[in-house]
Amino acid sequence: MLQMKLCGDLVLREKCTPVDNITPEILKTMDDMVQMMRDQNGVGLAAPQVGVTRRFLVMMEPDSGKVFKMINPRITSHSSDTVVMEEGCLSVLGPDDLPVYANVARPSVVNAEWTGVDGKKYVAEMSGIMARIVQHETDHLDGILFIDHLPAAKREMIMRKVRRRK
Repeated sequence: MLQMKLCGDLVLREKCTPVDNITPEILKTMDDMVQMMRDQNGVGLAAPQVGVTRRFLVMMEPDSGKVFKMINPRITSHSSDTVVMEEGCLSVLGPDDLPVYANVARPSVVNAEWTGVDGKKYVAEMSGIMARIVQHETDHLDGILFIDHLPAAKREMIMRKVRRRK
């Protein structure tokens, strides 16, 4: 059974290693991550959030429910224009055990590439909420949390909430 890693756990700050071989264990972990993401009403979950330091993630298109299982995903390019949207994270919880949210500026459009569970290469241009989710989740694979994109004062305000949870 997978366990969610929370802000303060050092695994969330590790740079993940690429997946060289798609094993049954990785596929099972990804299936379990999809279930965990749905159970917690999330739209994305990266491997380090469940303590695995490998480059894979799962994400879901909120309107359709379509799930993407991405191995070795990377953002290959992004638009110069940015959009500010509210973000939260299943690993950054406040004293009420719910995600803490903050407005984060990110590129509005990204091009992403990844390997699917079928071993095939995929490329997609993503915009809107999907661009937001893929950027948030790929950040996790590099040890970056959404709070790292905030000004210091705002980040400290969120961290006070996180510390009150403990």
